[in-house]
Amino acid sequence: MQTRAIVTITAALLLTATACGGADEITTEPKKTAAPRTDTPVAPPASITPVPAKVGDTIALKGFEDGEQLDVTVTKWVDPAKGKDEFFVPQDGNRWVAAQFELVNSGTKSYVDSPANGAQVADAEGQRFTTTFADITAGPSMTSDARVPPGEKALGYIVFEVPMGSKIASIQFAMNSGMADQTGQWSVS
Repeated sequence: MQTRAIVTITAALLLTATACGGADEITTEPKKTAAPRTDTPVAPPASITPVPAKVGDTIALKGFEDGEQLDVTVTKWVDPAKGKDEFFVPQDGNRWVAAQFELVNSGTKSYVDSPANGAQVADAEGQRFTTTFADITAGPSMTSDARVPPGEKALGYIVFEVPMGSKIASIQFAMNSGMADQTGQWSVS
């Protein structure tokens, strides 16, 4: 009888711990910049609808551990992206698209990851596509082995192979090879 009570209590504690864990969050809210100071206070509008992040906006994202934080900006969007030479081409019926990411380490720990693992795009139908390894004419690829100290940045293109007819609507990025609880999302349409 005592063993059954211990098992029941242990199971209840495990369920409680699981329920209190970090929830996955997708944010489309751009990082706010400091507002200019004025002498006259301005009342905020009664209803503020957040504007989704778009190419050029920065989203602050956190990783698993305290001190893991990036300010992530999709600086450019290329559709279609062209291979750097005749050896780099998408499969028949597909095309390449690419996002240039700027990852600024705004945390206190070094960012060590393969950034492409945490990126994906989605089309207007809801189909999602992961990255492909390719060099494109638009510029250098993002490193596959980022080691970015606090205050420094990594910049490069991440390439995706998508069907020819897909209209890409959004780009997503998450730290920790895509496993972090927080994901940034940018609109490209």
